[in-house]
Amino acid sequence: MSKHLTLDDRIVIENSLKERKSFKEIGRSLNKDCTTISKEVRKHREELKKGAWGNAFNACLHRVFCDEMRVCGKEGCHKRCKNCPYCNSYCSDFEEEKCQQLNKPPYVCNGCKKRTRCTLVKQVYVATSAHEKYQTVLSESRSGINITEEELQQLRNIIVPLIKQGQSFHHISVNNADTIMMSEKTLYNYNDIGAFGITNIDLPRKVRYRKRKKRGNVYKVDKKCRINRTFDDFKEYLHNQQNCTYAQMDTVEGTKGGKVLLTIHFPQSSFMLAYLRDANDSKSVTLIFEKLFSSLGADNFEKLFPVILTDNGSEFSNPKAIEFIDGTKQRTRIFYCDPQSPFQKPEIENNHEMLRRIIPKGTSLNNFDQSQIDLIINHINSYARESLNNKSPYEVFTFIYGTDVTEKLGVEPIPPNNIVLTPNLQNKTI
Repeated sequence: MSKHLTLDDRIVIENSLKERKSFKEIGRSLNKDCTTISKEVRKHREELKKGAWGNAFNACLHRVFCDEMRVCGKEGCHKRCKNCPYCNSYCSDFEEEKCQQLNKPPYVCNGCKKRTRCTLVKQVYVATSAHEKYQTVLSESRSGINITEEELQQLRNIIVPLIKQGQSFHHISVNNADTIMMSEKTLYNYNDIGAFGITNIDLPRKVRYRKRKKRGNVYKVDKKCRINRTFDDFKEYLHNQQNCTYAQMDTVEGTKGGKVLLTIHFPQSSFMLAYLRDANDSKSVTLIFEKLFSSLGADNFEKLFPVILTDNGSEFSNPKAIEFIDGTKQRTRIFYCDPQSPFQKPEIENNHEMLRRIIPKGTSLNNFDQSQIDLIINHINSYARESLNNKSPYEVFTFIYGTDVTEKLGVEPIPPNNIVLTPNLQNKTI
């Protein structure tokens, strides 16, 4: 069932209002909530300055006993002002009278019995006009640029210099896919509305391209990345591998277009790592794993990351760059949860709640650096868990992998009585 009202639905609403049906009755007939009908009527009602049978429009509070004539100053006007539709605009004594019935349901005059005698401003609901307004708003909401100014500026810094060097959008998008994270068509669409400040002179072949439709699909570096890496493949792989552990990976956003965190969680110990990234792109994720491989060494890396389970974010859409060394030797395997299924990696989602105690949702990460994030994660990893027999994730992780690994990861324990899991910890870091 469509969530949006159709023209037929709106015609039903208009006819029902004329029959003086309540919002609940209308909602039941359309299988919609009564508040949906109420919002639709109030949002799309129209104002009419129209009189009644035998009486011109007049919304003046004093119209009944008014004896004024020719206030409008028009030559040849012999009407009394109370019978003139224009005098409200000229009379210095004009006080508007508003119908109090419009302040309560149904908020319109469609089914009012007094409408044929009323000369006040009317509010009416017209299905065809309401549907036109809806379509206009819907069209406008789906046009324009769906990124922030910060994200747009990052694109400009990459694209404009390369265009000035004579490169095409195709060449740029192919060779910078893990940084730009947008398709070639999207780049052309953004350029068409002047987002990059590039003219057609800078694009000699631009005139040969037909106008292209926008597509709302999320950009993927490797569009086939999910092949043999689905959640079912993940379960089958673990079933066939004895005592195989795995890590979970996700992204935590601050404000739109700002810095983000890459979080890595080890369910066996509830131990978590977090790395600050300037942009939510694929390249930044790859660089973090390259640094981890370099600092840990091949043996430790393969022990920690035999398998990685993550979601379908576009920043994780280049799995081969993480899985292989120089595109040849495999060092880990990446699998994806089903779309819209965060419950398939509940451990990392639950641990994010502890992170959100310190950095509430909507807090910008732009003022943080990696050392401050490390301190926050140290506090979280030092917090004892009942599920770990009252041990901390740091203690369990160190018991499994040794202090040598935690030292290479730069993780340190926090004394139990010094642990802070509130936004007050930010004051110690910033």
